[in-house]
Amino acid sequence: MASAETSNGDTQRGDTLPNGDVYVGNFDGLVPHGMGKYMWTDGALYDGEWDKSKMTGRGIIQWPSGASYEGDFRGGFIDGTGTFKGVDGSVYKGSWRMNKKQGMGTMVYSNSDMYEGLWNEGLPDGFGKYTWAAGNIYIGIWRSGNMNGRGIMQWINGDTLDCNWLNGLAHGKGYCKYASGACYIGTWDRGVKDGHGIYYQPGSKIPCNLSECATNNDGTGASSSSNVKTKIGLLFLLQNMCNTRGLRRFFHRPKRISNGTTPIFYDDSRNHLSQDLCNKSLSSNERLQDSDVHKDLVYEREYVQGVLILEHPKGKDSGMLDSGETQENTWQKQARGPMETIYKGHRSYFLMLNLQLGIRYTVGKITPVPLREVRSNDFGPRARIRMYFPCEGSQYTPPHCSVNFFWKDYCPMVFRNLREMFHIDAADYMMSICGGDSLKELSSPGKSGSIFYLSQDERFVIKTLRKSELKILLKMLPKYYNHVKAYDNTLITKFFGVHRITLKAGKKVRFVVMGNMFCTELRIHRKYDLKGSTQGRSTRKQKINENTTLKDLDLSHTFHVDKPWREALFRQIALDSMFLESQSIIDYSMLLGIHFRAPQHLKAAMSHQNTLESSGISSAMDGAVPPPYEDTSSSKGFLLVAHEPGTTVGGSHIRGSMVRASEGGYEEVDLVLPGTGRFRVQLGVNMPAQARKLLEITDPVEEYDVVLYLGIIDILQEYNVSKRVEHAVKSLKFDPLSISSVDPNLYSKRFVSFLERVFPEQD
Repeated sequence: MASAETSNGDTQRGDTLPNGDVYVGNFDGLVPHGMGKYMWTDGALYDGEWDKSKMTGRGIIQWPSGASYEGDFRGGFIDGTGTFKGVDGSVYKGSWRMNKKQGMGTMVYSNSDMYEGLWNEGLPDGFGKYTWAAGNIYIGIWRSGNMNGRGIMQWINGDTLDCNWLNGLAHGKGYCKYASGACYIGTWDRGVKDGHGIYYQPGSKIPCNLSECATNNDGTGASSSSNVKTKIGLLFLLQNMCNTRGLRRFFHRPKRISNGTTPIFYDDSRNHLSQDLCNKSLSSNERLQDSDVHKDLVYEREYVQGVLILEHPKGKDSGMLDSGETQENTWQKQARGPMETIYKGHRSYFLMLNLQLGIRYTVGKITPVPLREVRSNDFGPRARIRMYFPCEGSQYTPPHCSVNFFWKDYCPMVFRNLREMFHIDAADYMMSICGGDSLKELSSPGKSGSIFYLSQDERFVIKTLRKSELKILLKMLPKYYNHVKAYDNTLITKFFGVHRITLKAGKKVRFVVMGNMFCTELRIHRKYDLKGSTQGRSTRKQKINENTTLKDLDLSHTFHVDKPWREALFRQIALDSMFLESQSIIDYSMLLGIHFRAPQHLKAAMSHQNTLESSGISSAMDGAVPPPYEDTSSSKGFLLVAHEPGTTVGGSHIRGSMVRASEGGYEEVDLVLPGTGRFRVQLGVNMPAQARKLLEITDPVEEYDVVLYLGIIDILQEYNVSKRVEHAVKSLKFDPLSISSVDPNLYSKRFVSFLERVFPEQD
């Protein structure tokens, strides 16, 4: 071993370590320090700066595979800025953190695709621009390596799609501008058009504020994606300034982590995005469908899983416009969706903060108490948790940025047990309602004046209550608890908590937390509120849009379900109605959600693999259903297969046994939706059926495959003195049997009888 002393006192020598590795360079005592080369026994070589036995500073590392990295190291890790060249010819230049791409960077893949933007843990994450070798471009938000958030897809032929994206699929409100000058504003669901939209032919007047028209429920719109290029440019400029002026050390101070042997490089960025994902523009089929073959310039359309099922000229026999409204205003009302995310400055912002603080406190206080059966005193007036939440905090409450308020929680042990019945974990419950995300407020309050909020994951609905409704709920709570406990498959609303907030001015706001029966991956195309009465039970056509909840007289279908399911359904409806009748409850209704399935032969006719909707986007979903259950020759929109535990997606707040199907040999079955997934079938959740449209006798029968969601809601109205007076007054003008306010016994019988006509027995 040769050695020499440098001018600064460091010793330079070569040394072979006991494990066979070789180091040649400067030492500080017995440890590498300064410039030096290190060769591992596997052939990897580092040539660069060292600091107290750690690779720290600038250096170059080469692996036996041929990959190499040149740039910054810190504490034995690739950390800072540098360039990595892969074995396949890919090149990444940008920021790193502990051997992973982190921060701003540019990746040129082996197939000449390129991504420039933000990275996190080795994957594109944040604002970014992806350019395919064919010339197509996506500019927008990424999450964990997928297009996730608002973004714009631009094809080389001039077509553009500005939309929300989910896991690489167009998903949400958006608009597509065709090179021909045509435009479609509507909704996409997992890569295909789904729901209502407006199509503008070339030459028609397109709304100039498309960014507002395509706004999502969370308030993010196309305008956010149009600024992505600017944001990316500013981020790159800031990074360059930090590197060239030596400012990076003030922003980046990683902890020193002990070094191992050969540095392990994690390249989780994936080689490149699939060429099929977005390298195809509109096909000839799509252009034929969205061409100028029609003389009318503007059309209202409705799609089901990419299949166009309804089209008519806008404003002609559609009943969609009020006389004083413009086309643009009407679409904006529909496109904004039925809810908005509560933001700082929103009228409900402080109320939301108070609610989240209170629920977090209550659940945190009751959860450590050992689970036990409820007792009679758990329902009594003393079963309350009261607390004052000052802004500055107290011995029992944390400081917060809302206003001072008093919190009251009703019957906490009862609702804790109800949550346990439906397998709702306390931590999940708090995270869903009280996590970092804001709640969503429904833009259309109920007829009673109640305001509805949704948790960000949409598992829970929070509704404001009138004082009278709160009294009814607390009065019926013991019987409600026993009913829900006795009947696993009850269709009655699931209650998970009742609370009250009192502000300093004395204003009291009461809330109830319920399960959201429409918490599903599937798009709900139609919603109906069915009571069985006829007076006032229709919706003005001028007020109907895709977010409208329709009523009894609007229903134009009957639904045919498997015989065992129908028997189980009406057995449970009868039990639930008897319970509500025993509590003198009226005005309840069956909330029915319908997801229409497009027949497979229609999908095939659309040649979806060559259209914009699929353009590789939907092809990524084809593998969602195991091959044994795909049957592209079938005209049905779903399949029933034997149940396999652990392979299905269940509904929210599920408990109880699964229903059995005659088609499956009276065994428990799963619902397979080709191209979508596999779902657990239970009473009122993921229930397959055939919808038959009510037509004239001479008309051909129209039949659709549908998936149904149903539950009994609005169960907090007693048949009291005011309702008796309402019944007497309305009976003078209308048929007494047609009005909603009737005796609970008559209401129950009429309710069940009406639903029997909606769900007739199989022929």
